Amino acid sequence: MDMIEVSGLFKSYGPIQAIHDINFKVKRGEVVGFLGPNGAGKSTTMKIITGSMAPSGGSVRVAGFDVFEDPIEVKKRIGYLPENPPVYGDMSVESYLKFVAKLKGVEASRVKAQVEKSIEKTDLGSVRRRLIQNLSKGYRQRVGIAQALVSDPEVLILDEPTSGLDPRQVAEVRALIKELKGEHTIILSTHILPEVQAMCERIIIINRGHIVAQDSLEGLSTRMAGATQVKIKVARPSGEVEKSLQAIPGVSALVRVSMATLWRLPQVVPQTVRPTVSLSELLKQPFSRGRGFLSFAVRARILKRFS
Repeated sequence: MDMIEVSGLFKSYGPIQAIHDINFKVKRGEVVGFLGPNGAGKSTTMKIITGSMAPSGGSVRVAGFDVFEDPIEVKKRIGYLPENPPVYGDMSVESYLKFVAKLKGVEASRVKAQVEKSIEKTDLGSVRRRLIQNLSKGYRQRVGIAQALVSDPEVLILDEPTSGLDPRQVAEVRALIKELKGEHTIILSTHILPEVQAMCERIIIINRGHIVAQDSLEGLSTRMAGATQVKIKVARPSGEVEKSLQAIPGVSALVRVSMATLWRLPQVVPQTVRPTVSLSELLKQPFSRGRGFLSFAVRARILKRFS
């Protein structure tokens, strides 16, 4: 069963389009990594899924409920950790979690049990009576995860859950998220590739507001093996230049950026087609002679750009 369905989602801020035509599904119990560089549209997508922000178009359904037509039903089923945990420093851990549980509509008879359960899951027992403002950043992040868990939601949305943590704290939070697998459907957004490698079963890659790939980690690694990106700069871009590039074996897509043309070779298999062969074809093109051809640069393995 699909727990989350996102269809044709886009968000604009005036002339600026933050996300465009976002489409994906997440199955019940799945742990999905939403991977992309800073500014790619990850947080915008997370906020729309949780109902914290209205989209410019498209639809989102969580557990069969439309986020915008049935927002209360959706919010009952979602636990959300934004990039900056929404904690009150002048409250103790325990009193804060009780406050959040009541705010989320947990039945009065279940509040105590749910607070205890979230404290146990996040290993906050030793600091439960301490003021949140006196905790380390790692523990404050745990409190943020605990508030997301306190209503026992079906879905967890974690936005950059290890942001700003030291290596030991990162390891602790990763271990905690691994323990939550199977109990909740989880979307974890990050710009760090090792993060999704450590915790996720499937990856959705977003860049400049567009989803550029989605698959299992193994599937993406296979598809991207030997991937090469070549950036070509020419003095006078034209349709003939693009036709010449598209005719070269192995070229899958062209993206023009100002005067530069981006040449992507995503599936050049070293055993059968060597990248040097394609590059030699590039140098044979008419625009490469004389003043027309300015420069080119090669970048390998597209996935590694996000690490």
